[in-house]
Amino acid sequence: MKGLTAIKEKATGVLGGIKPTFENFEVSKGYHGGLGGYEEMAGGEREGEGPGGGIPYDDDRPDSPASFEEIERPPLRKIDKYCKAECPCMSARYTIATMACIGFMIAFGMRCNMSAAKLKGEHNGTAFMNWTVATESHVDSSFFWGYLITQIPGGFIASKFPANKIFGLSIASSATLHLFVPFAMTLMHGHVVICVRILQGLFEGVTYPACHGIWRFWAPPMERSRLATLAFSGSYAGVVVGLPLSGLLADTLGYQAPFYAYGVFGIIWYMFWLWLCFENPRKHPAISIPELKYIEKSLGETSAHPTMPNLKTTPWREMARSMPVYAIIVANFCRSWNFYLLVLFQSSFLKHKFHFKIEEAGFVGSLPHLIMTTIVPFGGMLADHLRKNGIMSTTNVRKLFNCGGFGMEGIFFLFVAHSDTATGAMFALTCGVAFSGFAISGYNVNHLDIAPRYASILMGLSNGIGTLAGIIVPYALDGLIQENPEGCWTTVFTLAACVHLVGCTFYAIFASGELQPWAEPPPEEEQKVWAPPMGAITEDPSQGGAVGGYMKETSFGEAPPPYTEQSQMQQSNTVNYGATGHVANNPFAMAGATIAEESMQPDVAGGMATGSSYATYDYTAGQGTATAPAMGQLPQMPSYEQQYPQYQTQ
Repeated sequence: MKGLTAIKEKATGVLGGIKPTFENFEVSKGYHGGLGGYEEMAGGEREGEGPGGGIPYDDDRPDSPASFEEIERPPLRKIDKYCKAECPCMSARYTIATMACIGFMIAFGMRCNMSAAKLKGEHNGTAFMNWTVATESHVDSSFFWGYLITQIPGGFIASKFPANKIFGLSIASSATLHLFVPFAMTLMHGHVVICVRILQGLFEGVTYPACHGIWRFWAPPMERSRLATLAFSGSYAGVVVGLPLSGLLADTLGYQAPFYAYGVFGIIWYMFWLWLCFENPRKHPAISIPELKYIEKSLGETSAHPTMPNLKTTPWREMARSMPVYAIIVANFCRSWNFYLLVLFQSSFLKHKFHFKIEEAGFVGSLPHLIMTTIVPFGGMLADHLRKNGIMSTTNVRKLFNCGGFGMEGIFFLFVAHSDTATGAMFALTCGVAFSGFAISGYNVNHLDIAPRYASILMGLSNGIGTLAGIIVPYALDGLIQENPEGCWTTVFTLAACVHLVGCTFYAIFASGELQPWAEPPPEEEQKVWAPPMGAITEDPSQGGAVGGYMKETSFGEAPPPYTEQSQMQQSNTVNYGATGHVANNPFAMAGATIAEESMQPDVAGGMATGSSYATYDYTAGQGTATAPAMGQLPQMPSYEQQYPQYQTQ
């Protein structure tokens, strides 16, 4: 705060007796509460006034939406009094992203267990459990029957109930059922295990929609790609760990071991999830005030008290006519085809065509997914860098990453199809899967661009269609593998390459990264968007004339001018993660708008006396230009991330 103190001293010297209203913008050193947050453990003297016992955060900075309401700390749970709910060296939002990543690792690792168990049975010279080809296909696809059913309902469930609880409960329930799979496989020729796997799919079907529901409250707009891809990379890391670990456990301890291990992993993870993860920043007892305000300021004031969409308010007709929605759906289906092909049949490909052992197939087969796991978060950071610095528009970033990933994977899969050596096949397979990691920064986070309000619903819709690939692949390939275990793979990977190239072309033509008109907030919610005081936006001839046609007085009851992606990209080079320009319909996103500071004078005759000395400050261009009659200029006001750099680069 030394830099802020110096600015205040210079401002005092320049303006003399004029006291700007943003002078008090500091994190209150006396902030503490009776039962609110961890301040109670420091032995504070004052007692909180809010429901959680928190003391209002005294932030008078005029460009802070949160300054219009009290920020209260939630009450501590019993466990919080002994062990703080935080991960060392990691902010709250990245803690949630990391925990979601581990959750996806467990969920997708469980899907690798059945293939290892089947290969173990074949290794002993008999068909696994004496199942027929049709029974094996039913067992492989039964998980996706249930997974498909709960995709779209999962979006509404995640909108109606806390998304973090839905996400954690779904993985914990599936892990618990996973413990019963080995016993179920011995009953009624596979019919019982089919029922158990359907139930697992029903529970896990809400994971992706719930994850998008979490990011609606936790992901600042310019961090969406990196947070979402960090979480989703767990699905690929789960395959990296699941394939070799399942093969190793099945080969050394028996086919039942992978199921028991992952069932226990899921239950242990759920305990940590309940401890560390919360529905939104306001309900986190250990989040810092600067991070809380940064997240809420970047998302807009209504993010703290949002209106959830329901079945009636969801614009189904507009969604059905939206080509960007279809672009996401097609891309999801094409990516799911190749992903489930590798999860279910990659070990079989290496074993039958190149005669790998079970544990060798698991370890070698995990290499492509290992590289992809590192590519996915890197791609998210690169995508955010291109958007944040205005190098490319969001639409072009999504198309570049998605089409580049799909196209390269399709080309390399053609090499796999015609490769005669294990080394050549694995090299091409590794390169293809690695490039597909960039596509996750395309279609898989595109829901948050075109319709953040309905992101969880759109994710459920697109992932549900993508799940059809998981149902079709086993039926399409089991017969081919049974007839020609060694020679069928040319057809298998050529088909996979064609699927990816079709998805690449469709997405390149119809995808978009702009907020769709049907996804705008309803009028009653738009009126809650924070606006400056009456008469604050004025025309300053010295600043270049009219202010974009927005000349009338602004109030809470009036709708601000429309926000476009182009206006966001035309900001200054130093782009703030939490800049008001990132908030939809924020009047401060307008270039050239100036705000007149109100005079600090007492009431006169029941009204505010009109002062003759007013300072104006430009909050939009980031230049910090303040003027007063014959008084000189104010120095530059530091941006939000300059005051809190530790929350901008994590």
